[in-house]
Amino acid sequence: MDLQSRKIEFVQEFLKVQSEEVVSSLEKLLRKKNKSESNDELEPMTMDEFNDRIDKSMEDSKKGRLIKASDLKTKIDKWN
Repeated sequence: MDLQSRKIEFVQEFLKVQSEEVVSSLEKLLRKKNKSESNDELEPMTMDEFNDRIDKSMEDSKKGRLIKASDLKTKIDKWN
């Protein structure tokens, strides 16, 4: 199974979790792991890159290239 498939499967399982404790534990683990990995790789954006991202986001919004979180969850639920 490739990484993308594994991530999708993980998200599907995560969305089924009902325990606040499990969600909190996973959040802490993810933050800790991401922090240790990203500290070495983190580089600030230039103002041009930042403005380009804003422009692209605004264009996506104007052209309706968005999906509501609830619609995405419904779509993911149908994968099972």
